[in-house]
Amino acid sequence: MAERIVVLDAISESVAQKLRALLPEGFELDHGTAQGDDHLAEIIAEADYAITGQVGVSRDVLQAAQRLKLVHKWGVGVDNIDVAAAREFGIKIARTTGSNAVAVAEFTIGLIVCALRHLAHGHHRLQQREWRNWGGSEPYTLHNKTVGLVGFGAIGKAVAHRLRGFDCEILYFKPNRLAPTEERALGVGYATMNELLQRSDVVSLHCPLTPETAGVIDRAALQAMKPTAALINVARGGVVAEDDLVWALEHHEIHSAAVDVYEIEPLPADSPLIGVANLTLTPHLAAMAADTFEPSVRRMYDNIALVSRGEPVPQLDSVVD
Repeated sequence: MAERIVVLDAISESVAQKLRALLPEGFELDHGTAQGDDHLAEIIAEADYAITGQVGVSRDVLQAAQRLKLVHKWGVGVDNIDVAAAREFGIKIARTTGSNAVAVAEFTIGLIVCALRHLAHGHHRLQQREWRNWGGSEPYTLHNKTVGLVGFGAIGKAVAHRLRGFDCEILYFKPNRLAPTEERALGVGYATMNELLQRSDVVSLHCPLTPETAGVIDRAALQAMKPTAALINVARGGVVAEDDLVWALEHHEIHSAAVDVYEIEPLPADSPLIGVANLTLTPHLAAMAADTFEPSVRRMYDNIALVSRGEPVPQLDSVVD
């Protein structure tokens, strides 16, 4: 009898077919068709394995699972999974560490240029049939700027590598500083959080959402930044206090911002972020690239197959074993 994998996200049938085409022998796949815990509890009840991309997996959902062995994150951050509940119920958690690093890093560079050069503003004006190539805050090049990376895992390192071509000075902050030899090899310098905020022309967030990072970019942090600096968030929405970001942009405390992740997703239609000048918004797109689809899916399936055979998930991908 085939083991059942359920993708909790409400994906399209065309994506489901692509996923099924890569399924290993002995597995079948179903997927969500609606939002909300009631629906998730229903489809996870008879699942052996669950995959989640952007859908939250609560304690109630996990408790509804009758034979679930593993929840696999399609990506890296597991803040949308109740890890404590999974551990209590004996459910393993895995992720695809580093699988989206190139995609997110390239997207980050795009958002930096977009914010500094007001690309979204220009596009919007032309869509409104208005030729306006100047206005608002000054545009800046990325060349020769100081870029501060908050968080320096696989994605942060991939961003740093791509910034070299812009002749940027690259600072990073993370709780555990790298060895000086590794810093030199990567072409980066360590800074405290306060130093990074004060010195950077661009502050780019690549840290996980944890109790320590929740709301770390608040009004005080934004006021510590240069008035000509841009903020980029491709990490998690909760890392930035959104009301404080709106305030900082409206009061010209910073130059601009570009945001791909939000405290509430999907972003509510009445969000105060919508319509703010010098703020570029994208709907959690950074990790999405056709190039990474098959390698990431095969890696998830390989981890699922390991659990099916009673073997451990590789340490790199294991969150709860």
